[in-house]
Amino acid sequence: MVVYLDHAATTPMIPEAIDAYTDAMRQVGNPASIHSQGQSAKRMLEEAREVIATSLSCDPIEVVLTSGGTESINLALKGIYWKRNVDSARQVILAPGGEHHATIDTLEWLEKHEGAEISWLPLDGDGTVEPAAVERALAEHGPRVALITMLWANNEVGTIQPVTDIAALAAAHDVPLHVDAVAAYGYLPVDFAAVRRDSGSTGGAGLAALSVSAHKIGGPVGIGALVVSRSAQVEPLLHGGGQQRQVRSGTQDVAGTVSFAVAARFAQARLSTESGRLTALRNRVIAGILDAVPTAKLNGATGSNRLPGNAHFAFPGCEGDSLLFLLDMAGVSVSTGSACQAGIPEPSHVLRAMGRDELEARGALRVTLGHSTTDDDIDALIAAVPHAYAQAARAGLSDRKTVLGS
Repeated sequence: MVVYLDHAATTPMIPEAIDAYTDAMRQVGNPASIHSQGQSAKRMLEEAREVIATSLSCDPIEVVLTSGGTESINLALKGIYWKRNVDSARQVILAPGGEHHATIDTLEWLEKHEGAEISWLPLDGDGTVEPAAVERALAEHGPRVALITMLWANNEVGTIQPVTDIAALAAAHDVPLHVDAVAAYGYLPVDFAAVRRDSGSTGGAGLAALSVSAHKIGGPVGIGALVVSRSAQVEPLLHGGGQQRQVRSGTQDVAGTVSFAVAARFAQARLSTESGRLTALRNRVIAGILDAVPTAKLNGATGSNRLPGNAHFAFPGCEGDSLLFLLDMAGVSVSTGSACQAGIPEPSHVLRAMGRDELEARGALRVTLGHSTTDDDIDALIAAVPHAYAQAARAGLSDRKTVLGS
């Protein structure tokens, strides 16, 4: 039996979403066509969009369907940056250290190809973006700020960010804010309308865009959404048809959207009970691993400031990859961090942004729980960790230099 504890990378599709997907794939018709089959497909699409919008507390027209979280982030960052620089030079983008690589790599592309200036904001020791740091950066760069981007909750260490406070600062300085809510969606209440209201966001200032992905909540891979405020202005990445508010062109995925909606409804209905269940399991993971390996260190915020299903550790004297592979051999699937960077042996950039040294950052291990996680899974993990760590620690760090001919 394989114990799967890498739900932040992707969580198993729920059976209802699989059934909805296969049923919807039998529907013939392009939702942009005006004949009866096309209009039937459009009805299915728009009803599903309404369900997704309800799960995010936004208007259906604000839901722009994409191929997933990465496209949603690219569309938000590039689209807002380009639009903000049409009539004025606003080249500065504010972003915390430790963001997802979909954000980091997009920002580096804008820096290289579009002349953007990235002002990286510090994280505290728990991985929190301090509003005071955002306020200082806004004051320093003034009207040159194109946008702010940040995570709702850090995908590696699980720290929940003060989104409403930072949205209020963005609104006060007439700057749009994009939030990557991929890791938070389905685990925390993600209320787009409430954040805009409580932060004083108006027009395109304050919270303007928010990214989510279906496969993190039990839906299919290959579909996500960018919530774009009615009044926000975004230059499109894709051209040809303008199917979604001229923001995103392309034939829309009816089956994927229907399945996404089923997963969204399922996650929304279980949100409060599932959050409590996962928090209890997460606390068992933390207590069990710290008891089994007293030298291990928990990373990220504690209590209610942490994602319910996230436990992230630094294990001294070993490579996180070694520990991951040894646990995999024991039948337990975990990760060292974002799956988008899996297989690349480098220290956790999140821990480095939090002020940890390279040795701590190299021994990172992330355990993430989801709807299929049971008490037996936690027992298996806790039982497997001591032996895996002992072996990984004996192997040590992979910084020995090989001498040719020796």
